[in-house]
Amino acid sequence: MAAVIETKDLCKTYVVDKRQINVLKNVNLKVNEGEMVAIMGPSGSGKSTLLYSISGMDQPTSGTVLFDGEDISKMKSSDLAETRLDKMGFIFQQMYMMKNLTILDNILFPAIESKKGGSREDKIKKGEDLMRKLGIIEVADNDINEVSGGQLQRACICRSMINSPKILFADEPTGALNRTSSNEVMDELVKLNSEGTTIMMVTHDAKVASRCTRVLYIVDGNIRGEYINGADIPDKDRERRLNNWLLDLGW
Repeated sequence: MAAVIETKDLCKTYVVDKRQINVLKNVNLKVNEGEMVAIMGPSGSGKSTLLYSISGMDQPTSGTVLFDGEDISKMKSSDLAETRLDKMGFIFQQMYMMKNLTILDNILFPAIESKKGGSREDKIKKGEDLMRKLGIIEVADNDINEVSGGQLQRACICRSMINSPKILFADEPTGALNRTSSNEVMDELVKLNSEGTTIMMVTHDAKVASRCTRVLYIVDGNIRGEYINGADIPDKDRERRLNNWLLDLGW
C-alpha cells in the first residue's frame, strides 16, 4: 500500500529567551493510504507540532516530509498553499468559521478558492450532498451561531472534504464537544475512513483513539510506541486494551 505521508529524521526546534527547545527529535513515520492514525501523548509532547509540520502548516527545522512522494519542505510557498487547499483537509478543535457566511457558504469557501475544475453549481451540489450525508442539510442557510457544537463540527468535516483531499488532518476534533456530539463526529470520521479517506488526528481521548486503526504515542518529541487496534474487537474491548497499553507507557 502506497504511503501518503512519510517523514525522515523530522526535527522542530524553537528558540525561547535564547534557550533552544527541541520539540520534535528525528521523527520517522509513515501513513499509508486508507489508514486512520491517532497521535497521543502527554501535554507538551509535540503532538500538534508534529501534525502541523507534516501538513505544511509549520516549517520543520530539519528532516524530510514526503506527501504523496513529494518533499513539501522544498515546495514554493504558492505550490504548498495549492497542495494544502486541494489535497489536504483540516479539522480543528476550535471550529474556525466565518461569521458573515452561512454554514453552506463556509463549507463551499475552499472549493470556490480552489482552481480545481467544476462549475459553481457543481460545487454547491457537492457541498449540499456532503451536508446531506452528514445529516446537517437542514442548517445549510443558518448562521454559525444558530447550530449546535456537534452540527458545527460536522460542517467543518464537510468543509474539509469539499475538495476531495488525499488526507484529512484533525487536531483534537472532538475536544470541544460533549460525549454525545463526540461520538457522532467520530462516527462520521470512521465512515469517511471506511470509504477510503486517509485520516491522521491528534487526540487526548483514548475512546476516540480506540476507533482509529493505529495509535502512535509520542513523548518529548520522540515516537515511543505504536499500537494496532484490532478490527474485529468490540469497541469497549478496544478501548480497554488501548488504555492498558497507554498505562504501560506511563499515560
